[in-house]
Amino acid sequence: MLAGMARLLVVKATAGADAPERCSQAFTVAATAVTAGAEVSFWLTGESAWFALPGRASEFGLPHAAPLPDLLTVLLEAGRVTLCTQCAGRRGIGPDDVIPGIRIAGAAVFVEEIMSDGAQALVY
Repeated sequence: MLAGMARLLVVKATAGADAPERCSQAFTVAATAVTAGAEVSFWLTGESAWFALPGRASEFGLPHAAPLPDLLTVLLEAGRVTLCTQCAGRRGIGPDDVIPGIRIAGAAVFVEEIMSDGAQALVY
């Protein structure tokens, strides 16, 4: 574990297949932080919202990048994954549609997380 890793890292992914490198970076940084022992809250927003659905991560491919399904599994097992309420609504995604373990929450929860003592937020 890295020194000083007790604080929360909040990573917001805003891109999906529309910007694959940015999307992959968000997943990779969040999964790397979890693996290093950080407390991680990972947010799926914008086009990354689709990855809350079963099987969608496996449709994503980027050369020389870790497979998205593997990174998502790490985040679900050791972190917290949240789908943006409005982003889900705009895409017709409901609570029964998402991968088990993914919660749906809105801006108030995001703000609460990023404003908590010692939190660090990254937006990709």
